Amino acid sequence: MQLFYSRDIDNNSSNYTFNVEESKHIVKVLRKKEGDILRITDGQGQLFEVQIAIADSKKCQVEIISCQKEHRPMHSLHIAVAPTKMNDRFEWFLEKATEIGIDEITPIICERSERKIIKPERLEKVIQSAMKQSLRTYLPKLNAPIPFKDFLTRPPEGLLFIAHCEKDEKKEFKRSIAPDKDITIMIGPEGDFSPNEIAKAREKQFVPVSLGKSRLRTETAAIVACTMVAMVNDW
Repeated sequence: MQLFYSRDIDNNSSNYTFNVEESKHIVKVLRKKEGDILRITDGQGQLFEVQIAIADSKKCQVEIISCQKEHRPMHSLHIAVAPTKMNDRFEWFLEKATEIGIDEITPIICERSERKIIKPERLEKVIQSAMKQSLRTYLPKLNAPIPFKDFLTRPPEGLLFIAHCEKDEKKEFKRSIAPDKDITIMIGPEGDFSPNEIAKAREKQFVPVSLGKSRLRTETAAIVACTMVAMVNDW
């Protein structure tokens, strides 16, 4: 099954028209014809089955056959992570985290951050592509970058964790999570969180955790955390 994405598709309508980019991809690249069946998600859990009515490479029109709503998992995972120095590593994290299962990503700018600017348009495309490839119907939310201290002023609900490499007392993340619980975990930059940042996080009830014995790159640590949560809940 191949999945397409459109935030604009409406289950109250009987038809839908793809934009020029998607129309060209469907008709010219995939060589889809009138009568062919496609599946579209709105990124909010709705899965549409549609049939091509007009196979036009500039304005491909489909008729909506059916729509079903897929339930969200009982848990949610929010990773607040420092953008990596190399942008392609951050894109890799977003791609794999979307495939594994993540609900929300917040880039946090820390004292030791090497990158403080990201291009959200490019990153949104990476997330959308990964959602379609993995046949997921919920699009993860990518928030705007925010300073670490500002992120702490409005901590989310649920289980709160901060992963760091300092030799302070820490719990094992894999033994601290439970099924069907909302989780937020912060992952620092290559130089790790500063002692001051760790102390501030603890004041806001973030529990210090370890992701294992190895010292991991930022994007690897984020994927390990994502996988651990998925194994407890989905896998």
